[in-house]
Amino acid sequence: MTVLFVVLPLAVLLSGLAALAFVWATRRGQFDDLETPALRLLTDELDERRPAAPKLSPPRRA
Repeated sequence: MTVLFVVLPLAVLLSGLAALAFVWATRRGQFDDLETPALRLLTDELDERRPAAPKLSPPRRA
């Protein structure tokens, strides 16, 4: 019975912290677009943003 005096307030505190974290994330826009980040992996946009590697000339033979 005495363990309830420890566990119950701890559970309420953790639930409150989780609710505050959810509200904070919602207000910061974390849940605005859930589909685009998953679809971004399927495109080849990374190659377009990456600068082209310089072409190296073959070594000269003496």
